[in-house]
Amino acid sequence: MKNKILIMGKGFIGKRLQEAFQCPMSAKFIQSFKDVQGEIKKYRPKILINCIGHTGKSNVDDCERDKDKTLFANTYIPLLLGEIALRNRIKLVHISSGCIYHFNYAKDSPISEEEIPDFLDLYYSRTKIYAENGLKALFRGCNILILRIRIPLDNRPHPRNILTKLIVYKKVIDVPNSLTYIPDFIKALKHLLRIDAKGIYNVVNQGVLRYPDLLDVYKKYVPDFHYKIIGYKKLNLVRTNLLMSVKKLKSSGFPVRNIKEVLEECVKDYVGF
Repeated sequence: MKNKILIMGKGFIGKRLQEAFQCPMSAKFIQSFKDVQGEIKKYRPKILINCIGHTGKSNVDDCERDKDKTLFANTYIPLLLGEIALRNRIKLVHISSGCIYHFNYAKDSPISEEEIPDFLDLYYSRTKIYAENGLKALFRGCNILILRIRIPLDNRPHPRNILTKLIVYKKVIDVPNSLTYIPDFIKALKHLLRIDAKGIYNVVNQGVLRYPDLLDVYKKYVPDFHYKIIGYKKLNLVRTNLLMSVKKLKSSGFPVRNIKEVLEECVKDYVGF
């Protein structure tokens, strides 16, 4: 499979997938249709995995200050790759985000893939919605797989890893959320490629995680570490906290682990990396 895949995007997710699949990763800075078509001609992939995206240098609030870059990376590039996939009859896997919904903990059930995205409060989220809506228009004529991940948790240090972020912040909120454990995400992607899945899939772990639960496990390995819980409203930030359904992913035959099951494994690997 590795010779059939081309990864677009050299960021956190792109590098992790390149390592896992041992496949080519484009080093080209994509600015045009011609740029992408040149990479297709060079590598001749059967599967294109889009990991290109802009989440801001420090956080998603930065997207508001760099609107052109955000729209280009999060909307234009995915649509460009969709057109390329259609013309070249290859499969496109687009890494999207679950941060595109409002969620009411008191009355809402975990969000399924069929629900219409409605979180328009952040420019970042809007650009991700634009991309999904555009790619959905190609579903009938093109082999497209959209994977929604959320709050990536990895077993190795990286500035985009939520564990790394929380260790640096030291002040955390205590709100249940769906998370994506990257080692499990990689396994899920391999499974979905194997069955030639199409459409949209939520790729998060079963259950919910509160940040203090993760940091308490970290404290077992780093006893000198301390953190403080603060109220969500005190952050004075526009964010979405939500739970995502994994029924569709489980129905595909993939064994979805509970997020609580992976914490010990994750932290042990993280501190020993």
